[in-house]
This record gives sequence, structure tokens and C-alpha cells, in this order.
Amino acid sequence: MSFFGFGQSAEIDIILDGAATRRTAEVKTEDGKKERLFLFFDGESLSGKVNITLKRPGYKLEHQGIKIEFLGQIELYYDRGNQHEFTSLVKELARPGELHHNTSYDFDFNQVEKPYEVYTGTNVKLRYFLRVTVVRRLTDLVKEVDLAVHTLSSYPEMNSSIKMEVGIEDSLHIEFEYNKSKYHLKDVIVGKIYFLLVRIKIRHMEIAIIRRETTGSGPNVFNENETIAKYEIMDGSPVRGESIPIRVFLAGYDLTPTMRDINKKFSVRYYLNLVLVDEEERRYFKQQEITLWRKGDRIRKSLQMAPVPVTTPTNGESDQLQAFEKIPTPVSEEASLEDSPTEEPAPNPAPSEDIPRVESYAEGVPTEDA
Repeated sequence: MSFFGFGQSAEIDIILDGAATRRTAEVKTEDGKKERLFLFFDGESLSGKVNITLKRPGYKLEHQGIKIEFLGQIELYYDRGNQHEFTSLVKELARPGELHHNTSYDFDFNQVEKPYEVYTGTNVKLRYFLRVTVVRRLTDLVKEVDLAVHTLSSYPEMNSSIKMEVGIEDSLHIEFEYNKSKYHLKDVIVGKIYFLLVRIKIRHMEIAIIRRETTGSGPNVFNENETIAKYEIMDGSPVRGESIPIRVFLAGYDLTPTMRDINKKFSVRYYLNLVLVDEEERRYFKQQEITLWRKGDRIRKSLQMAPVPVTTPTNGESDQLQAFEKIPTPVSEEASLEDSPTEEPAPNPAPSEDIPRVESYAEGVPTEDA
């Protein structure tokens, strides 16, 4: 910034200790591009130097104090005037005075808590950064350096498979199964689709990974769905008894760990979306939430667990038989099936508790686009 022809009188640089060997990570910016930032983890210390270089040798720089801050902020794009800070640490580098020559200051934030992972979404941004401020009477000199933060998790002890039966009464009955419900970001989703009853002409089937970002609360809740990946897993009409394998590699996609109610500001969840399209371009689909987590690069082999095999329930509970709703909508629309808040008895009640329950869906209920 320039006043009366005079530009900024000093340049500020933040040099982190170990910068030459520290790992970096790609972080998405608001314009959709990616930049590489120095990577830190929860509980890791930050230290380094702040160098202040005078642009006009021989001139003094008067200031009202110099400080460095480590900040964690959440910014909602529809409320940019308010930044919500969940972490704020301040170190005073110099008291009010004058600088007559280039000066360097050491700083150290010991074992800093970083509870959340950096995230840049459609309506929200979570960032960590260092900010150096040279306080002046007219205009402060400010320098900010963003940092990448990853949150690591241990391998889930309980990681049961997902197995569910869905269908349209007297028309279609399929069973889909995924090997796990929790996946690390470089994992592989393995599953199968079984066709138990086929009385409609299916043209193709696809599976997609959907990211749902939720911001706000109460009546001011915004949901944004983004399709991360989409695969066609079947082309042509199946026959009864046919089995379709599923294998989706997560590595290489722009994924983050699942985030639930981060600082009561936003959430990020992931879903597997199974879609069937018939010859009349009607679409039927079912979403199943999965949990994503970030695994550390170094882990002992003894801690790794094989996928949990599918077993027959032994606690008296059985898999639920859920129904696809036939959507009488225009060809271009895709309608979502959400579980009905109330359960209705099946048209033909099962004589035994071992037979799955039937959840019916009322026609005409507004549905949500996938």
C-alpha cells in the first residue's frame, strides 16, 4: 500500500525451522487451483525466524510493537465478514520502538493443538496460518503464511461390512454388499451386486462417490453435493442370479476425511450412490454413507487388519429389506430414496422373525436430488 508516493518500507519473511526437509501437501484454493504448503500434524511444534528487511537503508522504521500469531479459522463464504477462530496463539517479538537495520526474531509455538484438518469447500474454508504484524500508527505491516494440517486416525477396530437388500415390489430385488463401512483415503472399495429378481428392463448401472458439505444450522442449512467419481459397473439387462463385482480405488481422488459438526459450523460426509437406469430413462438409486479417514504413512504390519467377512447375524437382528421407489418424474431428473421416518407393515407379514423386515416408501413424498 502506498501513501503520498511512499511504498511499504519493510519486507517480512517467515522462515520455518527444517523447511528444507519438511514434507508438503497440496491444498485446494478457493478458485479451484492447488498450492503446496508445509505439512503439520496435531500436537506438532512450530518454530522458526521472522526476518524484517528494510527496503530503504538509512531510514528508520517506527512501530508500536511486533507480534506473531498462529491462527486456526473457519470462514463461511456467505458470511465473509466474520471469521470464526478456534485456535489463537500470540507471541510478542518486539516492544514499541524503532528499527534502524534488518532484524531477525526467533519464535516457537510448542506442541500446538490442531484439532481439525484443512478444508476448502463450496461454502466454507478451514485454514491454519502464521501471521506477523508490525503495528504502526497509520497502516500495519502484515505477512501471512498458510500451513497444511492433516489429522491422522488409527485403523478402526470395528469395521463391519455393509449388506443391504433393496428393490421395487414385484419388479426388482437386488442385494448389494460392501466389504467395509470405513475406508482410509488410499483404500479400495470392494463389493458385489446380486440380482435376486429382475422384471424390468435395466439399461445400465453405475456407482458414484458423493461428497455432501453441510453448513449452517437450524433453518439456515446449506447442503452441497459434489460427485467425486463415477463408474459404470454394468451395461445391459441382467438376469436373475447374476452377480456384478465392484472395485473402486480411492487413491488419486480429491478426498478428505469425514468431518462431522466441525466447531458446530460445517460437516463433510461421503456416500456411495448406486444408480440403475431402465430403458425408459427412469433412474432408481440408493445412497449408503461411508466413513473416510486418513492413515499415517508408517504403520506396523501387525496393526493392519484384513477386511471383515460377511457373517450371518447372530443377535436376532436381520438385514433390512429396503425398497427402491419408482420415480414418475421426467426423463432428465434423478430422484433420491431416503428412508421413511415411519415404518409401515409389509403387505405380507413374515411368519418368522428371521425374515427381513420390509420398509415401504409413500408415493408423492418429496425427494432430494442426488
